Amino acid sequence: MTLIDRLQFFNLLDATAVLLILLTWYGCAWAIEKPPASRPSTAILMERYREIWLQNYITRAPRVFDSMVMGNLRQGASFFASTCLIAIGGGMALIGNREQLLGIAEDLSLEDAPDIIWDAKILLILLFLANALFKFIWSYRLFGYCLIVMGAAPNDEGKAAYHRADQAAHIANSAARSFNRGLRAVYFALAAAAWLLGPEALIGATVLTVAMLLRREFASQSRLVLMQKSPE
Repeated sequence: MTLIDRLQFFNLLDATAVLLILLTWYGCAWAIEKPPASRPSTAILMERYREIWLQNYITRAPRVFDSMVMGNLRQGASFFASTCLIAIGGGMALIGNREQLLGIAEDLSLEDAPDIIWDAKILLILLFLANALFKFIWSYRLFGYCLIVMGAAPNDEGKAAYHRADQAAHIANSAARSFNRGLRAVYFALAAAAWLLGPEALIGATVLTVAMLLRREFASQSRLVLMQKSPE
């Protein structure tokens, strides 16, 4: 069966729903990571706090606490990477086992749907999970690099120490961006699972996911707290 023959099983609403989730996935990343200066996102605000943290760590004695915090962040990336890997394995196994796919179809009262439809819907989920896996793995490595740079900072509070702190902050922010991208991919993977119920459900889940992500980044209580200025 050619690609054209397979596409005939999908209608215009399916194509619209898939295009919508892919575009909003990219659009959310752009809006969160490159917001206007007058309205920074929570992610951008946290970047500044990491810079302040790693500047202050130079004067802290001992510095073990800071290394422990960075290590915990690294373990978080490791946990999500492992979870994504397990989920991807489960999705691949589901594609290879037609009986389970037919069982899902019967549960959803869609037993007449061709196998190619179920394969495509699961592959969309796996696309987001694979992206999340790569982001979490890279975040894990970057947090490790950050720990090494932090350890390379000299004990005295000279220019060399603060230079190392700036380097560590830059790497930590890169690691956090990659981690956040992985989390967003997981959110969109959950939204993509709604396609199993039909394109209408996928569109609805995509809209809800985007609204939730933007609210947390631009209208959450935690953002208001981060926006508060410290007393003089």
